Amino acid sequence: MEQVAGPLVPRKIQQFYETPHPHPWRPTLGYENIAVNPLPSLQTTNTMMNPVYAPNGMVTEAIRFPNLVTGFDRNPTHAARAALYTRYTPYEWAQNSISHYNESDTNRNFSERLRTDAVRIMRMTDEKTSSTQRDTGRRLGERITDITFWRNELSTELEKIIAETNLLSDAKRAVEKACNDCEPPLNIAQECLYQREHRQGIDLVHDQPEQYLLKEVENLKTCQSKLEQMKQNLIDQLRQSRASQHELETDIRSKDSAIAIDSVCHQINNYTRGINYYGGIEKYDNTLSTPNTWAENSNRVTMRAQGERARSAQLRADSDNLINTCANSIWNSWNDTNSSLSRRSSETLEAKNKVQMHLHRVQQELFDIEKSMELLRKAIVDKSNPMKVAHTRLEARGHRKDIELCKDEAQSRLIQEVNEIGETIDTLHRKLQEAEAQHQQLLITRTNLEKDLHIKTNSLFIDREKCLGMRRSFPITANVKY
Repeated sequence: MEQVAGPLVPRKIQQFYETPHPHPWRPTLGYENIAVNPLPSLQTTNTMMNPVYAPNGMVTEAIRFPNLVTGFDRNPTHAARAALYTRYTPYEWAQNSISHYNESDTNRNFSERLRTDAVRIMRMTDEKTSSTQRDTGRRLGERITDITFWRNELSTELEKIIAETNLLSDAKRAVEKACNDCEPPLNIAQECLYQREHRQGIDLVHDQPEQYLLKEVENLKTCQSKLEQMKQNLIDQLRQSRASQHELETDIRSKDSAIAIDSVCHQINNYTRGINYYGGIEKYDNTLSTPNTWAENSNRVTMRAQGERARSAQLRADSDNLINTCANSIWNSWNDTNSSLSRRSSETLEAKNKVQMHLHRVQQELFDIEKSMELLRKAIVDKSNPMKVAHTRLEARGHRKDIELCKDEAQSRLIQEVNEIGETIDTLHRKLQEAEAQHQQLLITRTNLEKDLHIKTNSLFIDREKCLGMRRSFPITANVKY
């Protein structure tokens, strides 16, 4: 760095030291370098001194100071003139001192104001920071209270919906049992219809028991269809209730996590270990909802759970009513069918007894008519000798001679006797034929009665032994009130 002769012209001193990027180790107040405006270039007459000592490793060039007193230049006037120009006047010296004093006073005053403002700002920022931290802690406490409130509401609703879901599961099992319980009476009714198809002859009628059995089968199938539909409705409602339960559990877990995090945040203070800087954490918003949408979501979850509970309770009531209705209907159909089968069995038994009575009478009549036929045959045989006597007499009287061969009263009476005996024999033969014909009719009647008796016995066995035997006890063991 070379000094150039000439007066020093100080530049304007700035109050603040402005830099593009202030550094903590540099003061914010100071001076700029004071540059010396050079005079027109003059030839230096003094020779340069030898380089000064420079430590090893320095890369700067050696500094050469001109000799201002004696010079080796050929013109000593120039050397003296150059030495004169490097000096200041007393006025400049005094002004420089005054400038330094004024500058010192100004900087001290500014520094005192700056220290006062710094103390005030430090106190203000401390109070503002403390107040902000207290307000943040209070907001965190309020937030914990709000989350705890909704968490308790959701927990209460979760307990209720779990209990309702358990009751709904019990109702579903009851409906399934009722649906399965419809199978035994349905199988019995169908078996009764199948067995009654084995009736024979005239007893294969579409009577009242068959009508009641068909109604019972239709009623059982209708009840099964309704119970299956109710079962499907219960399954759908269980799915919705479990979805609401899962939503409640998810929200409760989220709120438990939020309570734990906010509780930790509420307990953090300036002396907590582990606090640290996280660059740029305040510059982006990682939240997903606002307090309104957050409260609306919790309220929506709660309202949905309440709605599912209400629908579940209504569905349980409907299922209970349906089970009782179906049970009453099945029980009434069962009793009606049993009553009709009992009446039909009584009618069949009465008809069987009447058939047996008529069969006994026909059997007795057959015995009597067979005796009558035997008597008629004997009577016909008994008429043979009188006929022979009459024929013999007529034949003998035919051997009379001449005029004695007279048609007297004896002859007329013999002829009349033969005719009468012949008519009697013809009458007996006709009666015997009629008796034989009637005997055949009685045999046919007996056969028909025996066949009818067999049919009635078979029908009575089917209705009383097979059908009523299967229906002596009600196959449903469900504990329902009829």
